[in-house]
Amino acid sequence: MILVALSFGVCKNRWIIGLSAQSGEWMKEFSRNRPIVFRWIIRVALATAMLSVPVRAQELSLQALVTPSTIILKDGRPVTFALHGFIEFKSVSELFPYIESQTHRWKTEGNLASYGRQDLARELLRRGIESRSVSMTDERPLEILLTHTRDELVQALARVKEPVPSGYSEAFLAVQEKWKHSVNCWSASPSISARVLSNWYPIDEGIQLYGAIYDSTEHFWQAVKYHSDITVAELTKLLSLMEQKDWKPWIARLDDDPDLYLPNAYAVEFLRHNLATERFRWFREELGRHGLQASDRARLIQQRGATPFRFSAYEEKVLWGDLADLFHLVYTFSLPNDSIRNTLAESHFDVIYLGERHLGFISQEFRSLMIEIWRVKYLQMPRFREVISSIPLEIRLEHFLNDGDSPDIPIPVYVGYLNQIRDLARAAPDK
Repeated sequence: MILVALSFGVCKNRWIIGLSAQSGEWMKEFSRNRPIVFRWIIRVALATAMLSVPVRAQELSLQALVTPSTIILKDGRPVTFALHGFIEFKSVSELFPYIESQTHRWKTEGNLASYGRQDLARELLRRGIESRSVSMTDERPLEILLTHTRDELVQALARVKEPVPSGYSEAFLAVQEKWKHSVNCWSASPSISARVLSNWYPIDEGIQLYGAIYDSTEHFWQAVKYHSDITVAELTKLLSLMEQKDWKPWIARLDDDPDLYLPNAYAVEFLRHNLATERFRWFREELGRHGLQASDRARLIQQRGATPFRFSAYEEKVLWGDLADLFHLVYTFSLPNDSIRNTLAESHFDVIYLGERHLGFISQEFRSLMIEIWRVKYLQMPRFREVISSIPLEIRLEHFLNDGDSPDIPIPVYVGYLNQIRDLARAAPDK
């Protein structure tokens, strides 16, 4: 169990929990369905102004976690959580009006009619509570949840006096049950084995994939999104061209269609975040900051050269990966007569080019490439096969990052492959 120095306080009947460490950013304002949002905010504010949570100090941690108005602080700043990776909140009570707004978002039902408003609300609630509990910047929420029994959690939930939507307690209990039998395989996991199972894990000797050597599987996964001929000069030109376009109507078309938005929520929020002038400039500045030449080929420079680890796995994701995803997603969601779609196709962002294979960016064929590269890492490299084989089958391998997803390989698919490759590694004979 991790021992930390906590400071607790109550401000306007809201639990504030403090710890000295880094934190996330402030919650984004909701831009849609403002009347519904404001009604919820007023309702919650009035209720919490009249209520307090009278718990003893030793009960505060669990009780504070399940109290909707709680804001957890780190370095004096709120520890935010998110839905779809980009829609951030400081407290669970701020999540409620967003969920309400989403269930009344579309005038034409579309997919929502078959999915169901209540189902959508329950799913967003569960994901939000999981994102609150499995924080990327603070281990305390998950520690609290996993070091208490189900009965203790039930009792704490029963003491909550603030208004909560239907399914609130069930969502907390489901998250606790899931993570008592799971390990989060990401690069900053407290578990060494889980860190090793991250695509970001650096491979000192490198890994050979499709005729080239890479510093990690993440380096390959992002590099392959670029055609072998495309240069840094072409990428910079594309960014400048896209910066000139007014993207608001383009995004609005995706927002207004539930048949597009609901199955692609993360991709749409990713596009909303990145189709902004400041992001275009940031990408260009990052390309310049690494001292790249205009003639450098994007895929080649991400491969291992004379100096290993020219780019960190983090840089692979937030620079090379996000940039490629941006181009591929704009191509995918643009209308056939959109000139930007033709421009991106000319730069080979229409599909993934791997030798003679042409794989759709959002396709089963491209997603299955992940398990192909994992066969090399986990079946052909003994030290990694031993790590993945050592995790008992009773523990499910998970990959959860602030309710983020990935349009190229959705998290449920990724997790399924990871557990599948563990089965294969455990069945492989020792060499």
